[in-house]
Order: sequence, then C-alpha cells, then structure tokens
Amino acid sequence: METKDVLYELRTRSGLSQDELAEKVFVTRQAVSRWETGETVPGTESLKLLSAVFNVSINTLLGSPHQLICQCCGMPLDDTIIGRNPDGSLNDDYCQWCYADGTYTYSDMDDLIRVCIPHMVKQGFTEEQAREHMKRTLPTLDYWKNHEQLSDGGQFEAFKRKLIDEINALNIEGMPKVEKLNALVGAYVNLDYPLPGGMTARFLDDRTTYLGNQLESGLDDGRCFGVLANMDFILICTYGAEGADPELVLYKKR
Repeated sequence: METKDVLYELRTRSGLSQDELAEKVFVTRQAVSRWETGETVPGTESLKLLSAVFNVSINTLLGSPHQLICQCCGMPLDDTIIGRNPDGSLNDDYCQWCYADGTYTYSDMDDLIRVCIPHMVKQGFTEEQAREHMKRTLPTLDYWKNHEQLSDGGQFEAFKRKLIDEINALNIEGMPKVEKLNALVGAYVNLDYPLPGGMTARFLDDRTTYLGNQLESGLDDGRCFGVLANMDFILICTYGAEGADPELVLYKKR
C-alpha cells in the first residue's frame, strides 16, 4: 500500500474526519486531503504525530517499505510488538522485550540467548541450532555493535538485582529463589484473577513491559509461580498449565 492509502484506511477505521485528524497533527484539512490523494507526503514531524495518533510505526505509515527487525534480538517487528521511547512514541528499531520506555533490558548477550532459545525451539529449531543462529546474528545487530555507547553503566542490572533481593526476602512458601528477571510484555502475562463475588480483575497494562519469571512450585502441586515487578509493585501468583486457574498470592507496592 502507498502512504495515501494507508492514511485513508487508518483515518476512516478510527472514525476521524479529515478536519479532526488535521487538528490532532496541527495541519490544515487541505494538507490531510493532499496526503490522501498522493499529491504530497507528510513530513518527518507530521509522520511522528501520525504515528502517535494511530499507534503504528512510521514504517507502516510509509507503506512498510522495509522488513523491520529488532536490533537487539533479531525478531521480525510489527506494530503490535515494537518498543516505545520514554515519551511513549514507537521505536522502529526494537521490540518491547528488548527496549521498554527508553530502557534497554539486556546488557548480556548470553542472557538474551538463554531467554530466546526456548521460543525458537517452539518454532522448530533444535537448541543447538537456535544457539548457533543467535551467536551468529546478534553481533551483526546495531545494539550489540554499539553496546558500549548505549550502555547505562550497569544501572538497570543493579535495579534488577535489587528487585530480586526484595522478591526473595518475601519468603513465599513453596516458591524457589528468583535468580533471573526477564522482560515480559503485559499483554502476554495479564491474567484474570478471581475475586470474591465471582468477578475477576487484571492488574497489568497490556502495553507495558515488566520484569518477571516463571518458577516451578516446590509444593508438588503441578502449578507454577509467576513473578512480575517494576518500579512500583511486586506481583506473585500461581497458575496451572498455560496460565490456567490463576491465583493471586501477593500484590505489594514498593
């Protein structure tokens, strides 16, 4: 699709008139009309504003001329999994797991490989094939080529260690000690917890990236512990296979 067709489809799908879209991106209705007829193309600043209005990448607005891949883990990107900058805008270079609100979540290549291998095995790789592919691919990506310049000097790793110590200090019965915290996107771990009266509640934002892990229960009950945390809270739950029958164990503000 060309930019003119993308903009028309996004605008009409959102139920916006040309006047309403123009107001949101600080241009005239005539400018929007020219975009949609293909007479002109939005400039850089307009593309950034349109990206925010429609919650899609600039690559999508331009008709997806490039196949985007995460410049940290190599995952193919689409608008549903692209990471966000501190101001909430989409960053076309990274996925939500590797880059969250302006923070790079991996500073150790071996840690990233360890996290990625189980997912690649589900796609048909053997563990050895997955490891070799990651070791060959990661050094070619921008993040790892420029890691020293992009590094925060260990601040994020220190924050993760502090979180791990806080979680382990809770001494939850049957829960093994947490050794690692990985980046987890809310949409994939936002479970419905039962409340008194038959209602359920979710505690996460689907678009936010958290830190967490899954741990096998030491209570021999076939369930797992789920650990999730960020700067504001620690959440611990248990659940069965594929997240079935979740139970909230603890929700603690930090």
